Parts: sequence; structure tokens; C-alpha cells
Amino acid sequence: MKLWEKGYKLDQLVETFMTGDDPTLDHALISYDCLGSMAHAKMLEKIGILDAEECSQLTEELKRIIQAAEEGKFTIHPDDEDIHTAVENALIQKLGTLGKKIHTARSRNDQVLLDLRLYSRDWTLAIMDTVLEVCAELCRFAERYQSVPIPGRTHFQRAMPSSLGLWAGAFAESLLDDLELMKTAYWLNDQCPLGSAASYGVSIEIDRQLSSELLGFRTVQNNVLYANNSRGKFESVILNALVQVMNDLSKVCTDIIIFSAPEFAYLSLPEKFCPGSSLMPQKRNPCPLELIRAKSATVQGMLFQVLEITRGLPSGYHRDFQETKRPLMQGFEVTLTSLQVFAQIFSGLHVNEDKCLKAFSSDLFATDKVLTLVKQGSPFRDAYQDVSMNLHHVNNEDPVANILSKTHIGATGNLGIHTNNLKIEEYQSWTTHQKEKWTDIKRHLQQK
Repeated sequence: MKLWEKGYKLDQLVETFMTGDDPTLDHALISYDCLGSMAHAKMLEKIGILDAEECSQLTEELKRIIQAAEEGKFTIHPDDEDIHTAVENALIQKLGTLGKKIHTARSRNDQVLLDLRLYSRDWTLAIMDTVLEVCAELCRFAERYQSVPIPGRTHFQRAMPSSLGLWAGAFAESLLDDLELMKTAYWLNDQCPLGSAASYGVSIEIDRQLSSELLGFRTVQNNVLYANNSRGKFESVILNALVQVMNDLSKVCTDIIIFSAPEFAYLSLPEKFCPGSSLMPQKRNPCPLELIRAKSATVQGMLFQVLEITRGLPSGYHRDFQETKRPLMQGFEVTLTSLQVFAQIFSGLHVNEDKCLKAFSSDLFATDKVLTLVKQGSPFRDAYQDVSMNLHHVNNEDPVANILSKTHIGATGNLGIHTNNLKIEEYQSWTTHQKEKWTDIKRHLQQK
């Protein structure tokens, strides 16, 4: 039975169109929907809609649904439309009239908001954990190869001495900034929408604060209309953070593709990551890195999709919101898989130090020559003109000594890797605390 049942049937084509892929997508939300219903039942018990025995029966049946879902034995049929209907129908089938009470003071609107907030909570922490693993790998690489020089480039032209340590450290720090965006997205998402109902609250004195505390949210999302207006907004904030992560992966993948090309050969990719050509027998292609680069555009498209769906809507719930669920879920999945693949590939990179050293020529030391003249008393502009007119007098220096001599904050001789490692530890501690808190919440919700 549909939750909106009114004694008539929809046109089959239209119903199939409106249901879309919700029955498939919603399998990922089964446990969250059940946990939300457990909290809602406990709140209904407190305000006298349910008695203690009824709440206990509902909780036990919801636990059985979670278990059945984990065993692949709970199915959402197209006729159910979504997870909310499937769970409620299962409760009614098992508990009869009692199952019909669970939807009191609740709409599918605040149910799906809640499910996606709980789902996003878990996935955001999973993404952050994997970003931290990548950051740690980048920092290990930067520390190991901090004295291996490579030519630095601007406009892709040879510019000044750089190092593999500086290169890897740059991406570690960029991803650490992305984690701050992820943390902000997590904080914004961590508001309980339950009790906002269809956008306008209900005429029963529900306890929204209790529901929020039972589900471990940091706060109640206060305004019941804003709760529904924020659907799509919060998803886009999360997707924006994912886009920043994917854009960083895209840039570092492009660098690795270039650095591992025979013309550069600073790095070598293991064969197991490089499929070949069906025509050219000598080819080993960096295909997974190219796919990560392409998928960064895919996730960006998901962000734009959500923004475009929601930007012109009036206040309140609209069925348009249904189309924001898929890009959010896919954005999480694509980003997590990309991070995992990148971490595996990066950990297998081989550095060709001889190739790095042989890449140096005298032109890379022109700026250092200018600054040497400045230290000897020459005005910068005069020194610049002198060197630019006499580039043939610039000598090819020892690139290792050069990069290690630059010791101001963040330079090649002072990468600040220790500071980055401390940040990684702080984020790891924070994500561990959040996961432990959420584990406790799940356990307490399932207690009678």
C-alpha cells in the first residue's frame, strides 16, 4: 500500500516515471530509515502516542529489517516507490495496526531529509579517512624525496629549481584544506530535520530536541520550512567539497602522467597499473590516472546538476528534489573509489633520481643569479636586466645544494612536513571521535 493511498491508481507509465530509480538507490538508506524510525518511535512514546511495549515491538521489528537488509533479504519493490513505504508496509504486515502508528507527525519529506543526513554523515567520514590516507602517503613521499630536485615550471616552461618533496607536499597541503571544507560540510549536515514534516510542522507537541539527541545530531534544524528548503543546498555543499578533492586528484594525476612520460621519466608507473594498446605493442598507458582526471569533471557535473535543480524552486517541498539524491550518492562513490585507486598507484611510484638530476640546465638558475647580485648590493631591476642580457654567463649549479639552501617557511629546504603530519593526526582524531559517537548512537537506538 502506498503511504498516500486514496482509493485510485496512477497511470502505470507515469507512476514508473515518477518512481525512477528510487527503489534501487534507497537500498543504501534502509538502515538509516530504520534508525530514524526507532528514534521517532521513542519520541512518540515520550509524548504518549505509543506505550512502552509498542515502542519496544517497533524497535525490535526495525532491527529485524536492518538485519534482513544486511543479509540481502529485504527488497524495495517498485510498487513501494521508496524505502519509507517499504519499511512501513513491512511493519504493518508484521505488527498490524501498530505499524500504522509509526508515521504519526511525520512526512516522507522529513524522512528522506533525515535518511540522507545520516547517510551523508557516514560517507563524509569515510571520504575524510581516505583523504587522510592519501595525505599521509604524500607526506611520506615528500619526506623521502625532499632532496631530489626537479625543474619547476610556470606556463609549463622551465622556471626555477624545485623538488619532488615540494611537489608532493603541495598536494598534501591542498588536500588538508579540502578536509576543512569536508568538515564544514559535515558540520552543516549535522542538523536534525525530523519533525519539520511537510515543511510546516505538525499540530502535535512533538519533542524535536529528543529526536535530535537520540540520533546524535549536534543541533535541531530550527525552522521547519528551511529544513525542506535546505534539501539540495546541503547536498551541493557536500558535492562542492568532493569537487575540490577530485580537482586536486586530477591535477596530481596529470603531473604524474607527464612526469612518467619517456621525455621526462622522473617517475615510473608499475606495469600492473598500466594497460597496453591493442595496436601498438610498446605501449603502457596511465589509464587509471586518466580516468580519475575525467571523473573529476563527472563529479563537478553532479554539483552543477544539484545547483541547477534547486536554484529556481519556490519554498517548500517539490518532487524536483528527488533528482538530487542520485548525484549525491554517486558523488560519494566516485570520489571514494578515485581516492582508493590513487592511493594504491601513488604508493607504487618509482623515482628515477638520475633522470631528475639530468633534467637541469643553467637557465634554471637565472633567478638565483639575480638574487645573488641583489645580496651583493645591486638593485633588483638592474640585476634582472643584467642577467637577462647575459644568460650565457649563468652557470649550471648543484641542484641539490640549491634546493636545500632555500630554508624560509615552505621552501624546498623547509617543507614543514612535520606540521602537516600534526594536522593529519588532528583530523584522524576528530574523525575517529565522530565514528565512535555514531557507533554508540546506533547501539543505544536499538536498545529496548
